[in-house]
Amino acid sequence: MNRSDLIQLLADRFSQLTQKDAEAAVSTILDTMNNALVRGHRIEIRGFGSFTVIHRAPRLGRNPRSGAAVDIPERRQAHFKVGKALREAVKLPAGDVDQGQPK
Repeated sequence: MNRSDLIQLLADRFSQLTQKDAEAAVSTILDTMNNALVRGHRIEIRGFGSFTVIHRAPRLGRNPRSGAAVDIPERRQAHFKVGKALREAVKLPAGDVDQGQPK
């Protein structure tokens, strides 16, 4: 599923939302999550998972082609940890899941 699929799903599921309203809702949610992660905040959505920013220390890596040493700088990286409910739902066979919710 991509962003446009999500927008279409919202517009179809909630008839009071126009395509433009659904697009604004999805954009607002994703932009807010993006801004929170940029500021270093943690995002937790119960039953789905949590997003955090992890710090990667600088290290020495290797070029796989030549074997030469390469300095890898420090960086921040977004990390997602799946929630228990989603983890359990994914374990179920595909036929046992309805609209993303376990039966």
